[in-house]
Amino acid sequence: MTIRPIRAAAFAAILFSALPLSATAEADAGLYLAARQAGFDSDYAAAAQYFSRALEGDPENRGLIESALTSYLSLGDIDNAAPLALRQVELGNPSGNANLVLLVDATRRSDWQAIFDLLAAGRTVGPLIDGLAQAWASLGSGDMGRAIERFDDIVAAPGLKAFGLYHKALALASVGDFESADAIFSLPASEGMQRTRRSALAHAEVLSQLDRNADAVAMLRDVFGADPDPAVDGLLARLTAGERIPYSFANSVADGMAEVLYSVAVALGPDADQGIVLYYARAAEAARPDHADAIILSGQMLTEMGQYDIANSTFARVPADNPNYYEAELGRVGALTAANRMDAAVEVIQALSRNQGTIPLVQATLGDTLRRAGDMQGANAAYTAALDLYADDDPVKWYIFYMRGITFERLGDWPPAEADFRKALDLRPGEPSVLNYLGYSLVEMQTNLDEALDMIQEAAAREPENGAIIDSLGWVLYRLGRYQEAVPHMERAAELEPVDPIVNDHLGDVFWAVGRQNEARFQWQRALSFGPDDAEAARIRRKLQVGLDVVLQEEGAAPLGAARDGN
Repeated sequence: MTIRPIRAAAFAAILFSALPLSATAEADAGLYLAARQAGFDSDYAAAAQYFSRALEGDPENRGLIESALTSYLSLGDIDNAAPLALRQVELGNPSGNANLVLLVDATRRSDWQAIFDLLAAGRTVGPLIDGLAQAWASLGSGDMGRAIERFDDIVAAPGLKAFGLYHKALALASVGDFESADAIFSLPASEGMQRTRRSALAHAEVLSQLDRNADAVAMLRDVFGADPDPAVDGLLARLTAGERIPYSFANSVADGMAEVLYSVAVALGPDADQGIVLYYARAAEAARPDHADAIILSGQMLTEMGQYDIANSTFARVPADNPNYYEAELGRVGALTAANRMDAAVEVIQALSRNQGTIPLVQATLGDTLRRAGDMQGANAAYTAALDLYADDDPVKWYIFYMRGITFERLGDWPPAEADFRKALDLRPGEPSVLNYLGYSLVEMQTNLDEALDMIQEAAAREPENGAIIDSLGWVLYRLGRYQEAVPHMERAAELEPVDPIVNDHLGDVFWAVGRQNEARFQWQRALSFGPDDAEAARIRRKLQVGLDVVLQEEGAAPLGAARDGN
């Protein structure tokens, strides 16, 4: 997943929005500043610790209480968040997050009256959650009639019909009324029933309880197609074998409340602030600790926010016998890779491949992880295994051919590398990353330069803000001896990738080629400061000593002088 620091900063703004300006004077300044920095870094464990310690010196500070509460909520630590939420209520400063924590705390204690009391006192979370919470709490209180009325109120509310129908069906199934649940799940989209992944899986369980496995299989095939993900594929196998699948989506009111909170987290969508999504995903986990989808969503948000260690431990909470275990383990691999803990990432993905190696995504991820760890031979074998597992018409195969081509190229085996790159382009014509890699490779080998230029120009036209591609465009022009034409492209590449050692080195070479020697030396110095590999660093130092022309002569190439004079 891509890290979006702007959203993490937005979360930090939320975290500190309640802090009064006098906090540093009222609480220990060092603790406050440490907590503030931890919050801006989205380091929730440290933020919770520092804010809590700061509260010891200023227990009435509402801003500190709210920030500590929010930090604990982000960790899914309701035990420590609940007393802080109560304290906010006592101080007359209840917030949406405090109300959310109190709602979850009451759910965990099966105190349904406490939920009614919270809502009656105006301690609300939002119209959708409030309404569904009352419906599920009514069921928990033994008043099914009142629960159905509340679900129907949500169904009638503008824009909330799909949520109301879904949760009403779950509630009916939770008390064994599978016929009524099936009737709701079977409603067409035109009548408000949206077919989501979880609603389809819940419906399959309901149909199986009605001894209608064949109908469940047909429905799942219709929703997920002929090539479903491994979790769905496993369920299909059990249904086809005649197994009666237990109903698991909401066996208790707490399960139903967890589903409410998870539904909201998902409904916020990928463009919502990760911190907000994390609140609801963590709340869902707290209400139902075995909610694998909520755990995985929390892990994904934490990874995007750069909290790799917490993400890793969160993903690890999904047990090996859960159908979504493979997805959680892939999440762990992603978090460990982002943290540059490559040995640990390799260990996790290799263990997963031993147990679930027939899943093509597992083999593809094994290839990606080994490639990033520098094991090109192992990565190549994993990509080959993945290609054997993916269906011939699977659209993802272009990427696997592309990645395997990279491993062949890095292993010095160009013919199969080129074949894989061209196969990737056959499957995905015009893909900028492949055009750039193949074009750049041809440039470096000084072969098919005109074709390479065409490829890189097409890639640049498709992604004009991609610094690596613009660098390739400038570099192929340089290789073709079109030095003046190369300059603006290389300068633009350096603007887009200002700390890339290769881009800065290339810009230095281009400057040298057009006679701008002082600027060339400056760029080479910059390239050295950005950590090139040892061989490249040695070459750059030699250029700084004697100039590019001498280095080229030492390497057996012609100097640029004569060509430069003509440019």
